[in-house]
Amino acid sequence: MLNLRRGRYQARQAETEAEIAAVLALRSLCFRGGKLSDEDAYDATCRHVLVEETRSGRLVSTFRLLPLKAGAEIGRSYSAQYYELSALHAFDGPMVEMGRFCVHPDLTDPDILRVAWGAMTRYVDETGVEMLFGCSSFTGTETAEYVDAFALLKERHLAPKRWLPRVKAPNVFRFAGLLRRKPDLKRAMSGMPPLLRTYLLMGGWVSDHAVVDRDLGTLHVFTGLEIRAIPPARKRLLRGVASG
Repeated sequence: MLNLRRGRYQARQAETEAEIAAVLALRSLCFRGGKLSDEDAYDATCRHVLVEETRSGRLVSTFRLLPLKAGAEIGRSYSAQYYELSALHAFDGPMVEMGRFCVHPDLTDPDILRVAWGAMTRYVDETGVEMLFGCSSFTGTETAEYVDAFALLKERHLAPKRWLPRVKAPNVFRFAGLLRRKPDLKRAMSGMPPLLRTYLLMGGWVSDHAVVDRDLGTLHVFTGLEIRAIPPARKRLLRGVASG
């Protein structure tokens, strides 16, 4: 069972109805302003992870995991609603979709994200996962403020052709085909969501288009990370956290 304690925070799997309710309440706050439920059909088949303050037990972050035996099952994923993922059917190792990642909007402590990734690292090592994937979201649906971030994704971080997701959603921003500018690195990184930034530091890649999600009020890109492609130094850092 996933369980990690590090510094001020601990990560563990939700087990009770009350814990799942707390997960949904935090997600509602983060994704829907606390006004609507964020529960969906995928919650029943996912494992839900809590990141809590060790002393108070306060829930500060959460995410969910959907394990898949191989790419042949990727049609079961949340991401498959929005991206045509038939290229990934050929992936022959265990996969896990990481979804609905959020941190309480009042908190900015980088250790929260660090502990969340430490928990993910432990899960990956214990279960033999070979690819981690999901949707990485930008706040809002206007593309103009993220032009440099998307230009950087085009220049350095597009998916390998053999895994490249195709367009499926009706409303997308085809940044790889539309953008011709060189990215301003400072503006690009300041506009990059923290979760996506971490994926990229580990060697992750993205789709060549972003989905405009009016329901959640976000832009998101499909994000994949082949575990064997993570640089050795980054693996050591992650496993250092995971061993806590």
